[in-house]
Amino acid sequence: MGNWRVILGEIQDTSSQTDIVREKYLKALSDYTGRNVISYYSSWLTKNGVQNLDICDADMTGFMTAVNGIECQKGLDLILHTPGGDPTAAEVIVNYLRSKFNSDIRVIVPQLAMSAGTMIACAGKEIIMGRQSSLGPIDPQFSGIPAYNIQMEFEEAKHDLSSHPENAQYWAIKLQQYPAAFMKSAIDAINLSSELVSKWLGSCMFDSVKDEQVIYDIVNFLNEHDNSKVHNRHLSAEKCSSVGLKISMMEDDDELQDLVLSLHHAYMITFDSSAAVKIIENHNGKRLVSSMR
Repeated sequence: MGNWRVILGEIQDTSSQTDIVREKYLKALSDYTGRNVISYYSSWLTKNGVQNLDICDADMTGFMTAVNGIECQKGLDLILHTPGGDPTAAEVIVNYLRSKFNSDIRVIVPQLAMSAGTMIACAGKEIIMGRQSSLGPIDPQFSGIPAYNIQMEFEEAKHDLSSHPENAQYWAIKLQQYPAAFMKSAIDAINLSSELVSKWLGSCMFDSVKDEQVIYDIVNFLNEHDNSKVHNRHLSAEKCSSVGLKISMMEDDDELQDLVLSLHHAYMITFDSSAAVKIIENHNGKRLVSSMR
């Protein structure tokens, strides 16, 4: 495997540096698997606070660029490294990739695919992870506040006021921090995340009728704040497998592991040494790079 130091040396010795080294490993991975490869990488771990780190509608341009000209019948290995983002943008991305590759999509997670990234991972026929990889809860957030917390606060108020109407002024002051119809928005967001992941699991990774209970258990685990406690909770490959997700271990295929982790190091070095904040690219060198402004 090309470790961090080896990959850094390759980049320093290459005339056009990071792009060529990433392209080399993307092509090698595609040659090894016989499948198309598209990577979606965000620099949020090193450039937290800048714009365009999350999954958003603008990403569609990058995916359209990466898909253009490739042989879709070969299937897709989608490599994800993302903090998550907009579930509705994730929905559009999944629908687009499904329209091109049908159900022949594997998702590879070298390190982290959180929140809406986990949702996208659940749209694949399997998820390839390593011992260092993590998925995350899919419970929605509003300005950093879990939608479940908002729902529970309103339900607590309803329960308390049914027995103690004299507390109305207390709850009026406490709940006035939320805009009108905020409770409805929180519930809708929770339901949307569950509906999307249930649909995707039932149309690819599982059979929607035969595996209905498995799908329910997975979605309930991922979209239940009481289970995870915090939105950025890291869920290991072992944990994801134990709740029913179809997880394949990177360590079971040494060559695949070496290629994926070498590529991962190349992305991390790219972000460290450039203004790039997000990269969407394929094994043929077609890419869209978003940079800090």
